[in-house]
Amino acid sequence: MRNIKMDEKFLLSSVFCYLFSKKMLTNNFYMYSLKILGEITRDIIMFPFWWYSRGFFQVLKGLINFLKYREKGLALRVWVKNFWKPMYGQHDWQGRLISIFMRLVQIIFRSIVMVFWLIVASLLLVAWVIIPPIIVYEIFFQLI
Repeated sequence: MRNIKMDEKFLLSSVFCYLFSKKMLTNNFYMYSLKILGEITRDIIMFPFWWYSRGFFQVLKGLINFLKYREKGLALRVWVKNFWKPMYGQHDWQGRLISIFMRLVQIIFRSIVMVFWLIVASLLLVAWVIIPPIIVYEIFFQLI
């Protein structure tokens, strides 16, 4: 007789667990759906604030680092710093004249390349600022 009561308890507990798990499954689905929907809504609302604050400063920092690496790659400061030093250790006036002329040409061309990268970085920063309003305008224009 005792074994029958244990089987009934086991049966009742397993039925209860099954029903509870079904209930939990549907409740979790609805709860997580609401949570995900809330997070998506918050992300959509907070996107412009992030784009023009933290995102802007991250892009600005990245572009500044990009320009630092471009300047390092071009070694522009090294060429300017050593402008008056003779190349190849030639201390006569012809060696100094050739060194100054060659360094002047190198500095001019490297400065032009650096200005090009500065313009590219500036255009990317301006694009970062104006892309969201353009997208909103285009979406609005398509809906009209």
